Amino acid sequence: MTEGVSRPTLEAVAARAGVSRATVSRVVNGGDGVRELLAERVRQAVAELGYVPNQAARSLVTKRHDAVAVVIAEPETRVFADPFFALQLRGISKELTAHDNQLVLLLTEGRDDHARVARYLAGGHVDGALVFSLHLDDPLPGLIQDAGVPTVFGGRPGWGEGADGSPGRNAQVVYVDCDNRGGARTAVRHLVDLGRRRIAHLTGALDQTSAVDRLDGYRDVMDDVLGGSDPRLVVESDFTPAGGERAMRLLLDRCPDVDAVFAANDLTALGALRVLREHGRRVPEDVAVIGFDDMVPVTEQTDPPLTTVRQDIEEMGRLMARLLLRGLPGGRGREGTTADAPAASHTWATSDAGMILPTTLIRRASA
Repeated sequence: MTEGVSRPTLEAVAARAGVSRATVSRVVNGGDGVRELLAERVRQAVAELGYVPNQAARSLVTKRHDAVAVVIAEPETRVFADPFFALQLRGISKELTAHDNQLVLLLTEGRDDHARVARYLAGGHVDGALVFSLHLDDPLPGLIQDAGVPTVFGGRPGWGEGADGSPGRNAQVVYVDCDNRGGARTAVRHLVDLGRRRIAHLTGALDQTSAVDRLDGYRDVMDDVLGGSDPRLVVESDFTPAGGERAMRLLLDRCPDVDAVFAANDLTALGALRVLREHGRRVPEDVAVIGFDDMVPVTEQTDPPLTTVRQDIEEMGRLMARLLLRGLPGGRGREGTTADAPAASHTWATSDAGMILPTTLIRRASA
């Protein structure tokens, strides 16, 4: 709008539509009790005048900010280098946009940022929070709980568990995850079916539940089918290509006769493939390799194309946002919106607090 030209007001919209100011306010703020004929006249007047609601005033009426914080407990360099986060953010953004909500991205470079994030959430700037990539000793869940902000977590909660694995105070948080343990079992069984016996696992960061669950799935099959495995075949990594390279070099030093590798994610597998190529190991003839995630930006880079366990990362993001919006005031009963129910194309495993998406083995040339 050019300088000196006043913005159209609620009163101007009411005059154009021939209704009261209160009627315009109810229509603009999504309230009930306005006949469709009048509501249509208001919407037409809004369009003709180019009226834009004052968000601060609207929030006083609706008690909503139409904004959701997305908290990623990782430094900026990690977030923008890993396509996993881009896929999950795309799913979240699509769902929020469909409901005219703004996404506010908050990153944590270190522990000093956790208090800052908690203060922001407690300050009433957003209606809720979506939080993922948490670590087992992370104080964020407790800080967010204390802030009293509706929250959905990405990943099975592991923070707050007792020493014996019993649930702690965070046992009832709402979360979305994939079947990490089942997906790992499928990957390792496939390697066994190929006739591989010296099957190694390059883990993710073991302070995250996804990495722990995938390690447990690997051990399930190794114990049940092969009667256990050489502990030297498990090498800790960190979900990054560089970590995959380091872990693969250590693995070849420890166990040069390894004939298969299950990597905790596609980026780890990418690093492992580079080292195998450097050492003249043929994939899959000498060493079969399987990843986890099925991130197309990564699997298209690998040589040979990567066999991997697919999780629907974008849909996980959409579902996180869907669950949060459904739980906010006014979130229920909006018929025809995706906030009302999960997508019908999936079979969901549910609990009182979370939803688990299925995984699928995608077979390509590496295994």
